[in-house]
Amino acid sequence: MKFKRHTKLEHGLEQIDIAPLIDVIFQLLVFFMLSSSFTFQSGINVKLPKAVTSDIIKEENLIITITSENIIYLNSNISTLEELKSELEKIKGKNNPILIKADRRSSVGRIVDVWDLCRNLGIERINIATNQDN
Repeated sequence: MKFKRHTKLEHGLEQIDIAPLIDVIFQLLVFFMLSSSFTFQSGINVKLPKAVTSDIIKEENLIITITSENIIYLNSNISTLEELKSELEKIKGKNNPILIKADRRSSVGRIVDVWDLCRNLGIERINIATNQDN
């Protein structure tokens, strides 16, 4: 059985105009660029000390961060020792572990102040964040 090939195109379909297609794609691109929101999370720059014997913590922690300028953050919010004490008093019965992320250049006295504050409130599960020494 022999099939005939239709090699002749109808009049008007010899060229496909792609200009409308480019216009539509450009308009979609502009729409998605304008409708998307770019939010940047502000972070606290802390260089953790290295330790050979560190373990990976798999629980949800309340994070207290101490920067190299000895500024205390409680879950990314700046806090004083008094504010930290009032916030920790609210959660002390829940037995949540606390993770202290202290910059390696922060004062040992500030770290001990936070540690003692937690221990005086009866919080026993306190960890200090470190990087593993590779």
